[in-house]
Amino acid sequence: MATFFGEVLSVYSRAVEEYDEDLDENDEDEEIRKELEEKREVHLEWYPEETLSIRPGSNVLQCSDFIIAVGHNATSFLSVYVLNSESWKAVGHASIWNERTKGIPGQTDLEPACVFYRHMDSPSVLICQITCYIAEDQQFQWTEKVFGRLPQTGLNVMLLSDSPMAEYKTPDYICNSSAPFLRSVQTSTSKSKALCPSLEQPNIVTGLPAAVLSHCQVHRIPTVSYQCYSDVISSNSITMETYKPALTSLGKFIKLDPPPSADILCKLVKASEIQSNLYI
Repeated sequence: MATFFGEVLSVYSRAVEEYDEDLDENDEDEEIRKELEEKREVHLEWYPEETLSIRPGSNVLQCSDFIIAVGHNATSFLSVYVLNSESWKAVGHASIWNERTKGIPGQTDLEPACVFYRHMDSPSVLICQITCYIAEDQQFQWTEKVFGRLPQTGLNVMLLSDSPMAEYKTPDYICNSSAPFLRSVQTSTSKSKALCPSLEQPNIVTGLPAAVLSHCQVHRIPTVSYQCYSDVISSNSITMETYKPALTSLGKFIKLDPPPSADILCKLVKASEIQSNLYI
């Protein structure tokens, strides 16, 4: 740039400085993104005694029947009707961190919200109870990591999951007396007879059950999913008992405990009761 008298002046532009600032901000954003990705990674921890069930020459755990319970009523159902005995032992857990779940790998002062149990008399039966929220970007990650440790052949999967009544779509009116109720979804390779009506269109399976069903459909793993639609969010005995038809399938490969007493159900419901602050 030159003046009227031929003097050459240096050109000053803020574009370079702004560009440098953008680079610095992008680097900071990248670091934050990487930290969040690392923090949101799903970590599986198997207890030392569980390594004994690994198949020789592989990293695959012994398992022929895998039962996954998602939600407070589904997990409470298994706790009361299946796991309420000394025949089961915890063999591992998953650490999950997101905006609604604060599980930290290696931290033992918090009770894990995703726990794996193995039947001592039938060691090929594995149960997973999930009471925490698993974000969308963690669902397929959880599925790939868990099923990466399970055999791809000779495996049968059963899903039990809670669903709010508000998400159920139907052209007919549903009165309050008809809830809760079960609906089923199966993969194409599943040969088991569904114990309840199939899920009608346009209803869909969402969340972790959808990720598991998709994985099992692609890898041709026989899977059946039972969704319980209820208008009560917290654990309650009526919704838990809706899963009872699933006991027919569970009884084929494990010995079930006698039906629990009303006192046991009341204690469990009180322990997991969520206080509503809607009218505070």
